[in-house]
Parts: sequence; structure tokens; C-alpha cells
Amino acid sequence: MDDHYIMSAESPTVRVIAMPSDTNPAGDIFGGWLMSQMDLAAGSVASLYSRGRSATISVEEIQFQRPVKVGDEVSIYTEMLKVGRSSMRILVKAYRRARHQEKSEQVTQAVFTFVALDENGQARPAKPA
Repeated sequence: MDDHYIMSAESPTVRVIAMPSDTNPAGDIFGGWLMSQMDLAAGSVASLYSRGRSATISVEEIQFQRPVKVGDEVSIYTEMLKVGRSSMRILVKAYRRARHQEKSEQVTQAVFTFVALDENGQARPAKPA
């Protein structure tokens, strides 16, 4: 695997339907819910790349550009940007598609940084041996 590993440029890492329990009083999906879905996607990539446990250590510049509504299909795409000794920087983009439409639109993106961990929770090399 190289440092520009992509889960799939065509298929999302995570795809989920936004449900009523994920909304704020205005009926929009909570930003925290969307961010947690993005974190799950990035964590999946980090664990797959490093072949083990990993943890989020930072999230950079998340801006919510458009609301997500109940019933929207949320698709999250990931791209490995850089791998350090123990860290991995992963670009995560989230898109929404209204339930009865074909067109998707990007709603947010951020860069998540993960660190690979050993069985004791200590940093270990991210690149598999």
C-alpha cells in the first residue's frame, strides 16, 4: 500500500440513512451525528491501513455547508492523504442525497488524523511490516 491509499474513489466507505432520532429541534440532522459518521469512516480506513487499532487525535476545519434532513442518504468518502511514523491523515467528504432523488451534494469535509496503537494503547508504526 502506498501513502495515497484510497478505500474506493467510486464507493463510499460508509453509507447510512439519517433518522429522526438524529435531529435537532429544527428537524435538521445534528452536526455531531454527521461528524461521528465521518469519524467511523476515517477510523475504518486507519485500522485497515495500519492492520490494527487506531484512535482519532485531531479533526481539522470541519464546516457544515448544507443541512442533512431526515431520510437523506449520507455517503462518506475517504482518502489517505499522508502516513507518518504512527499517524495517518485522512480526507473525509460527506454527501447527502434526498431519498427520492438521484443527485447528491457535498455537505461537509474535514481532515481526520489518527494514530496507530498497540495492544497497550501506545503509538506504534502505522505502516504495516
